[in-house]
Amino acid sequence: MGFQKVNTLDSQQEMQHFVRCLLDDVKAFEYMLEHNWFESDITRIGAEQEMCLVDNKTFKPATINMEVMEQMTEYPWCVTELAKFNLETNLSPREFVGTCLSDMEEENRHYLSLIQKVLDQFDASIVLCGILPTLRKHDLEMHNLTPRDRYFALMAAIQKHLLGTSFELRVEGVDELLVKHDSPLLEACNTSFQVHLQVSPNEFVKMYNIAQVLAGPMIAISANSPLVFGRRLWHESRIALFQQSLDTRTAHDHMRERLPRVNFGSGWLQGDITQIYKEDISRFRVLLAGSIEEDSLEMVRNGKVPKLRALQIHNSTVYRWNRPCYGISPNGKPHLRIENRVIPAGPTVVDATANAAFWLGAMIGMGLHYEDVTKHIDFVDARDNFLKSAKFGIDTTFTWFKDNKVPVTELILKELLPLAKEGLKHRKVKSADITKYLDIIEARATEHKTGARWALRSYTAMKNQVTNDEAMVCLTAAMIKNQQDNRPVHTWTEPKATDLENWTPSKLKVEEFMSTDLFTVQKDDVIELVAEIMDWRRIRYMPVEDSKGELVGLVSSRILLRYFAKLNKIEDDTVRTVKDLMIVKPITATPETTIMEAMSKMRQHKIGCLPVVKGKELVGIITEMDFLRITNRLMERLEG
Repeated sequence: MGFQKVNTLDSQQEMQHFVRCLLDDVKAFEYMLEHNWFESDITRIGAEQEMCLVDNKTFKPATINMEVMEQMTEYPWCVTELAKFNLETNLSPREFVGTCLSDMEEENRHYLSLIQKVLDQFDASIVLCGILPTLRKHDLEMHNLTPRDRYFALMAAIQKHLLGTSFELRVEGVDELLVKHDSPLLEACNTSFQVHLQVSPNEFVKMYNIAQVLAGPMIAISANSPLVFGRRLWHESRIALFQQSLDTRTAHDHMRERLPRVNFGSGWLQGDITQIYKEDISRFRVLLAGSIEEDSLEMVRNGKVPKLRALQIHNSTVYRWNRPCYGISPNGKPHLRIENRVIPAGPTVVDATANAAFWLGAMIGMGLHYEDVTKHIDFVDARDNFLKSAKFGIDTTFTWFKDNKVPVTELILKELLPLAKEGLKHRKVKSADITKYLDIIEARATEHKTGARWALRSYTAMKNQVTNDEAMVCLTAAMIKNQQDNRPVHTWTEPKATDLENWTPSKLKVEEFMSTDLFTVQKDDVIELVAEIMDWRRIRYMPVEDSKGELVGLVSSRILLRYFAKLNKIEDDTVRTVKDLMIVKPITATPETTIMEAMSKMRQHKIGCLPVVKGKELVGIITEMDFLRITNRLMERLEG
């Protein structure tokens, strides 16, 4: 949970003051480390559960978090997130022993049930998923930013440091996503289950490097974010989207290396935890400031524990996948934590708890066997495993210790699960908890079934039968039902479009069902080329665009038929081009046009298609066949 009372840096003096406080905090941190101030006689765990809110009728994002928060004031564990359709709960820190895991699951379910009771008043539901399938690009415009000063300040600061003209998403999987966006609110796509492990200072370097090694296997076995804007991308697309949504860099002619603010790191941790803070201060400009009322150096000289507010504010704007955390325990002692940010939300509470159990157990188990894991695997291989697992999930083959190539399922079943079991036993976790949660991980690996695999198989099966929107809605509805039943994802059956009872397209927008795989011509192309393409591809409408991708006309099969009919009657050797026949100012729609508005426009003008434009740029096309498919689905539902 980030600090709420922050602001952008409006003057050079303010920047200089904050940076001095930041440097003082690092020195105070080093002093506390050197003089053994940190808590080391207890190990606690904790977690943060992020979630999406959706409307029960449309299954699209419900932008109601502020209204929900008004009724949750007595629950300090419930907080806002970046977008109006997100919330987050902060689970209680608890000692890593006994029934800690089942207690974590029970608390998480209890918190979610309290939120759901409030959501029932708004006819909305919680969805636990890395990326909400029904999320649309226009849901991520700035009017959906949660109205908190911190979020406005963060968006403004990131925008200010943007080197290019826009934020870009470039991700390729089964499908490809290549899109620009005018704000960093794209970050709000991502929801996760962030797990915290308290670590003693003398063990921090060792355990942090182990966390880096385990990042790849954790993503592979927990992947739950394969779909973005109707595209099948990486098994855990959060990894790419989170980095790119906050990436202020742009392409240059030279080869200078610039680490993104969302990153895996540049090498193994050595020395102590302050190496991370020093690197992040060195690499990344300060984005946010706050009112710093404490003198951290003066406090440690007087034997008082500082909050290190400046350091924590800066740390909250650099997004390492394994993030170092500083905190103060209820007994007044400072402590250190490793925050695992790679695990996606959901798909159920029991799945999330199983992911936490696996990571926590593997961390301890590997720590028992490897005093220095960096002697067994190169950093570049650990980072490569991390990226490969995000792309391919449970299908990944890793480069592991001693340069061995091993499929992730084999690695988990033969090596990491036994280590996790040993680690949990070492922490004296209740045996029933160990069995319950690690059996879920084993079943996923054995049956080769993660949330990502389930979603990809389900979506692909439905894609050729129904519209993209209906397929995404069906997936989301199935997620909610399985989540409410708290059934582990490896037991889920694939949903069918016929399972969805209440889908109606009346508020559907054009961008959700338009065709984006377009065949186009330019106005100087010969008519024969147009005719052949339309025949080859069995299409009735051909948009005409210029070299910049802007719509300049439209050719229909009816226009071609009239042309060739006349050509048979008249002997004419003149070469005809598209500009001689095309409709110069075709009737168009925008991506935000609703399906009802589009149908009305086509009836009014007695036309069979609408090119879809954003500004002047051609972005898609809708035809009467698209409406026929939707109508057919509705009739099938009525008959059913």
